[in-house]
Amino acid sequence: MSNPDNPNDPRQETTEPFDPATMDAAFEQDEAMEHSGDGHQQPVDDGQSPDDLKAAVEDANRRVLMAHAEMENLRKRMRRDYEDQLKYATMPLLKDLLPVLDNLQRAISAAGSNQAAAGLVEGVQMVVKQFEDTLQKHHCQPIPAEGELFDPNYHEAISQMPSEQYPEGVVAHQAVPGYQLHERVVRPSQVIVSTGSQANA
Repeated sequence: MSNPDNPNDPRQETTEPFDPATMDAAFEQDEAMEHSGDGHQQPVDDGQSPDDLKAAVEDANRRVLMAHAEMENLRKRMRRDYEDQLKYATMPLLKDLLPVLDNLQRAISAAGSNQAAAGLVEGVQMVVKQFEDTLQKHHCQPIPAEGELFDPNYHEAISQMPSEQYPEGVVAHQAVPGYQLHERVVRPSQVIVSTGSQANA
């Protein structure tokens, strides 16, 4: 503990009277140093004007909007591709089943008017009808051919022949029926195309 009677005591605490003017001067000195170039924090001037900053912000916003639009388009495209995969998933199966239907129809044609096979033919016709109804139920429709204008997107020409009934370029006969699943062709119709009347040849 310091001795107040001994001014030479090193433990003697000295105090100075509080001077508000001195304190204000110190604050002013610190503030001046903060704004000086002596290494303290100060505003950074990068040379950009307010117009430059505004243009940079607008460009950044434009890039964000473009990226958002691209992501939205990608999402829509992926969803559309997924829906198409579901929509046309049965395409390979239909391609394998259609020849079976062709053979059933050929069997009916081969039996003709044979009375001995009338019961069998009737049974096969019922199977064919059930087969076709099932195809339609799953959106597999026959492609119109005879009497239609030849369309290479839906018809496959296997021959040509003159016709008094159909003008040139129109399907005169369907050899093998074609089918389409929704908007896609499972297989084209095999057709014979009219070359017009022989009198015009």
